[in-house]
Amino acid sequence: MHSKRVALSRRIARAFCVSALAGVSVFWVAHAQNASTDAERFVGASRALEAEGWRVSRRWFEAGARTAWHRHPGAQILFVEKGRARAQERGGSLHELATGETFYTAPNVEHWHGATPDSEFTQGALTHGDASATVWLEQVSDAQYAGR
Repeated sequence: MHSKRVALSRRIARAFCVSALAGVSVFWVAHAQNASTDAERFVGASRALEAEGWRVSRRWFEAGARTAWHRHPGAQILFVEKGRARAQERGGSLHELATGETFYTAPNVEHWHGATPDSEFTQGALTHGDASATVWLEQVSDAQYAGR
């Protein structure tokens, strides 16, 4: 199941985050495409879908910086644009991520993320739902940050 989540999060992160991470504004356009154009680009049926309700954000963390524990009402996919990151779901193992890797968190799952002790971290985040609905919890302890 974990490998399916990782594969899914990588596909979604690539599809939705990459242009935003490059500093390009992301515009989602849903429109009917000409059938002959689709036939040139795809085998089988495919159509653009609106990204309504998804928010793309970008944040920089200095080495050792991290969020507090928190949860979002919708899913979140973190994309490591630059540096090295740590991320953990409550009760789960600590993950270290390198540039180009992603971390998926399901809706309402408590988690935290930040930079490793010796590397800064620039993240792209694709979050479903209203950012103001994020529930912020206690700070991540040094022991938790160290993976103990």
